[in-house]
Amino acid sequence: MANGRYKPTTDLLWRIGQKFRQTIDRVQPPDALIMVIVALVVGVGTGLGAVVFVWLLGQINQFTVQLQAWSGDVLGLVLAMGVGGLLVGYVVNRWAKEAKGHGVPEVMEALALRGGRIRPRVASIKVLASSLTIGTGGSAGREGPIVQVGSALGSTLGQLLHFSAERIRTLVACGAAAGIAATFNAPIAGALFALEVILGKFTVSYFGAVVISSVAASVIGRAFLSDRPAFTVPAYPFQFQELPLYVVLGVLAALVAVVFIRLLYFMEERFDEWRLHPAFKAGLGMLLTLAVAMLLPGREALGPGLEFIGEAIAEDFSLSLGLMSILLVTKLLATCFTLGSGNSGGVFAPGLFMGAVVGGMVGTVAHSIWPEIAVNPGAYAIVGMAAVFSGAARAPITAVLIVFEMSNDYKLILPLMLATVLATLLAEYLFPESIYTLKLRLKGISLQRGRDLDVMQSLQVKEAMTVDPYLVQENMPLPQLGELLRRTHHHSFPVVDEDLNLVGMVSLRDYERVAARDNSADLKVRDIATLGRLLTAYEDEPLSEVVQRLAVRGINKLPVVARSAPRRVVGAIRRGDIVKAYNVAMTHRREGEPDIEKLPVLPNPQMCFLDVEITPESRVAHKTVASIAPQLPYECVVVSVRRQGSLLVPHGDTVLQPGDVLNVFVRRADEAQLRNCLGVTQAEKK
Repeated sequence: MANGRYKPTTDLLWRIGQKFRQTIDRVQPPDALIMVIVALVVGVGTGLGAVVFVWLLGQINQFTVQLQAWSGDVLGLVLAMGVGGLLVGYVVNRWAKEAKGHGVPEVMEALALRGGRIRPRVASIKVLASSLTIGTGGSAGREGPIVQVGSALGSTLGQLLHFSAERIRTLVACGAAAGIAATFNAPIAGALFALEVILGKFTVSYFGAVVISSVAASVIGRAFLSDRPAFTVPAYPFQFQELPLYVVLGVLAALVAVVFIRLLYFMEERFDEWRLHPAFKAGLGMLLTLAVAMLLPGREALGPGLEFIGEAIAEDFSLSLGLMSILLVTKLLATCFTLGSGNSGGVFAPGLFMGAVVGGMVGTVAHSIWPEIAVNPGAYAIVGMAAVFSGAARAPITAVLIVFEMSNDYKLILPLMLATVLATLLAEYLFPESIYTLKLRLKGISLQRGRDLDVMQSLQVKEAMTVDPYLVQENMPLPQLGELLRRTHHHSFPVVDEDLNLVGMVSLRDYERVAARDNSADLKVRDIATLGRLLTAYEDEPLSEVVQRLAVRGINKLPVVARSAPRRVVGAIRRGDIVKAYNVAMTHRREGEPDIEKLPVLPNPQMCFLDVEITPESRVAHKTVASIAPQLPYECVVVSVRRQGSLLVPHGDTVLQPGDVLNVFVRRADEAQLRNCLGVTQAEKK
């Protein structure tokens, strides 16, 4: 949908999906067979997408080399990286902001909050943006883009086939697994990455479909790209006396991983604070990346860096300690400048690069001290790759398997497992968020096993507060206050002045303290109320913050005020209101309500919920949801249908009846289009 019109291509795909779904309903094949076929399609499609991505990346890289030949080495890189960053910033900001950065957190967010729904355009924009970033020399990897591309493909296919949210989640995981498998020729690690990082849980139903997609994508990748391991590794021997050295490597890898996470998001926060167009930020980030890379004659900090690491490992990492230290620092800074400024690419390859350098440093020092024990520094570089990535991503199983598959060396599996698990545990202790989940935490999203379980953060005060509460004038006589307390059974009231501005709070305890005095009838509310600085709540803040505020003072109620007018009371929030809202939210989750119902984790002024009643005159009465879907606004989701006191989860074949009340999540700018499509005249905002 663009400017209120459904795109012809999308309309055609939607109709094909409808026909396929109708065929499935008519034939009724086993569910397992359907998922096998669709997972296979996702795997093949993602594999072909990876081939296109690698080809496009190569073309852009070749153009960059030609530009350097025409205009000079340094000037060519300045032009290529500067213009590349400008194009990436503009394209991403204009058409798909989800394509910014490394991509995996956006996939996790879609799974947790939107039932796995990802916009189809994200795949094409991500391929273009990441190709420009990496192809011109940006310090980023290929895995994040292709994971997002595969996930978008799986999500789009699931939506076209009108699958349930659970099946769409499965297809998103299939796409992620296929992306890793095709890009790194690592089908086992691809499947485990999808289960461990993307979904956050292991079940038989997920595992089967994910493995099929991963294998299919790996076959495509081997047919069109290469069937060789990413690294050619000599047969490194292992001695049990080396285990303490690998423990040291695990500790250092955890420290590097935590520094990587903190510095990346520090850079991203600094760039976000600048009041510049995103295109200029991305271009500046690429130029800063180039400036850092110029510190080394070979500019090894540019690009993913895996070829350089492969060559260094093949030569047993015979680099000087000083050079490795500079490589580590420059790669760290270059990656943070590239991705923190808004360019597109993954963090996996830079993590492997830094891990290999850290491992090479440990191996080199150990070899100089104990040459008969630490024989091969290259072995430590391989283990360091897995350890740093696992410390950053908190994915030890994936890290062990992906490095094992990329190197095809089983002899190092014991130190690989030891250092990786140690790095993961220590990094978790030092900093609880991973390089993927920190981005979600900064948005107020708390993930556990792939789901947003922090209900209090997803509920806002205005969803639970009492609107139009009893307000007490500060000059109200005390006997009148006592009568109000007895009549309403409330324990406290906001106190306002003659202009209805908040001045304090008065409670039952305040009243009881002075009610027995002889002069109580002469007292006013202002004489016993708590005046001055008060604890208040804003209507658009999460309930989690209000709960903490209530606990600080041990009070039961807070006045709710507007941010634009901090003394104007718009409601009151009590502990009972919070408990009730929490129970309702958890009930919805247990009943399988779509996760999108609580989509605006943080206030989003562009979106709103509407309750729309279908009248007998509505043009959509007696029609199915699927038949009206092509005419609905693109940014629009029918969350639920209330019918005669029952709450229904809408499906494509749900027939809308007169009297049904649709709960719709839609852009405010599209409200008029929504009403016109449904043929109704009123819509109530929630």
